[in-house]
Amino acid sequence: MLEKIEQVVRLIRSKGVGVYFVTQNPRDIPDNVLGQLGNRVQHALRAFTPRDQQAVRSAAETFRTNPKLNTETALTELAVGEALVSLLDERGQPGIVERAFICPPRSQIGPINPQQRQQLIRSSLVYGAYETAVDRESAYEKLKSAHAQRQPPAASTAPAPAGSESGGFFGSLLSGLGGGSAPRPRGGREPESLATTMAKSAVRTIGSSVGREIVRGLLGSIFGGGRRR
Repeated sequence: MLEKIEQVVRLIRSKGVGVYFVTQNPRDIPDNVLGQLGNRVQHALRAFTPRDQQAVRSAAETFRTNPKLNTETALTELAVGEALVSLLDERGQPGIVERAFICPPRSQIGPINPQQRQQLIRSSLVYGAYETAVDRESAYEKLKSAHAQRQPPAASTAPAPAGSESGGFFGSLLSGLGGGSAPRPRGGREPESLATTMAKSAVRTIGSSVGREIVRGLLGSIFGGGRRR
């Protein structure tokens, strides 16, 4: 869980979104997370035990030093409403720690109405920077487009010639022997039945000289022709 918190803090901070951790003691926050936080508002720390004194010393050393202020002593002397404040400046550098009074939070019970929301938006320092939604081309869309360009062209649907194995007389022969067009499985070759395999073998045999003699003899017997001498 701590690793996920650190990851979220790093990602959100890189987008310019503020993350607030509220605790009574800086020791409650892991060092990896505490090192990602730029703005510091530290209220009083009481040192009643040696461990508390060490915590005060460690918290004071994390602030940017102010020559006019003893940070370690001020941490134990802060009154109600006072805090040591160090914020990031325009260039993203931690400011010198200052002792200041903190205004009480201005809040209300329940959600704000639309008019209050619009008023807060218009008075924001970043008003005008995020009103226009920008839908950039994502990595998914780029990969999808590249994949579509690499797709092979569609197979030709032109009818086969009459003398081929899949058309004409021999095509009818294959179809009659159970070698008709069966649904082709995706990514594989078309399944062939035993009759289709035998018919294709017969077609190849017919194409040879011996096959032509056999066919000539068969046709002569069918149509009553005499034996050639």
